[in-house]
Amino acid sequence: MADSSTISLAETLPFPILLVSPAQRVLHANSGAEALLGTGLVGRTLVTVLRQPGLIEAVEAVLAGQGRQQVRLRLGSQGRETQVLVTVAALAEGSLVLTFEDRTAVETAEAMRRDFVANVSHELRTPLTALMGFVETLRGAAKDDPVARDRFLAIMEREAGRMNRLVGDLLSLSRVEAEERRRPTTGTDLGAVLRGAMQALAPLAEARQVQLLLREGLTEGLKIPADPDQLTQVFTNLIENAIKYGGSGGEVRISVDKIDYEPVLRGAALRVVVADRGEGIDPIHLPRLTERFYRIDTHRSREQGGTGLGLAIVKHIVLRHRGRMKIESEKGQGSRFLILLPVS
Repeated sequence: MADSSTISLAETLPFPILLVSPAQRVLHANSGAEALLGTGLVGRTLVTVLRQPGLIEAVEAVLAGQGRQQVRLRLGSQGRETQVLVTVAALAEGSLVLTFEDRTAVETAEAMRRDFVANVSHELRTPLTALMGFVETLRGAAKDDPVARDRFLAIMEREAGRMNRLVGDLLSLSRVEAEERRRPTTGTDLGAVLRGAMQALAPLAEARQVQLLLREGLTEGLKIPADPDQLTQVFTNLIENAIKYGGSGGEVRISVDKIDYEPVLRGAALRVVVADRGEGIDPIHLPRLTERFYRIDTHRSREQGGTGLGLAIVKHIVLRHRGRMKIESEKGQGSRFLILLPVS
């Protein structure tokens, strides 16, 4: 039987703890351990509670006098995988204490960091390799060929522009994430933001033979607490994407609706919809569209000048404004990007 003071201490600590006898039977499980591993643990052998060879080896090592041991485990809990660091240590009375530290968030963040660095490296390596190759060619075989030189310089300019856009989007994403917990309070005219974004993109729409249509009568006096520059970035990105990727339908429609009570936001809201009549998006891609560097068609996205970060930036800006973003699309039916923003 475990010492009562040890049991009391285990109950006060905020992480899962098991007390185990030298015979490897569970003497006590605090509430955190029961939440992680289930109820009815006391009296069971450890191997029936956790069928993890690495953990059993660590327990036997501590019992053999080899000092404290640590082992990483992956546990299935409540429909999701939990990554834990288990520390096994001996107590004065001869029993063992097993503490479980949930490392899921840390491991997930680390995996995201590794993927992010790998993606950035890949995105920069391609244009850099092209630039270096063309510089070498211009110094050699194409040195005295004006036609080839002009063609290579045009490609180099395009690749340099691509790197510049990528760096700009990375800086923008970093700024948005740094400010994400600070909600904007400046009164901003949403109608003016939308009209400004449309005006800035009018030349692109004209070049692509796409009509930009704003529903009249609902864009006057729509003041909300917002960062006007960031909202401009949101709608510029969405409208530009609609022109570039959904422009085959010939028009992009922007509308604003007032919602007296939006359950998701628990209050009044404005809903902005950017809709196109293009080829649409396969529903399988929708859940991942706001991931960094996720592209449906990598080659087409790069040809259009995309960095793979635009919708990730949009998502973070909308979250900073305590809003929500939703994407609706079907192949051949066009796409709708819905932005919900709280009125107060």
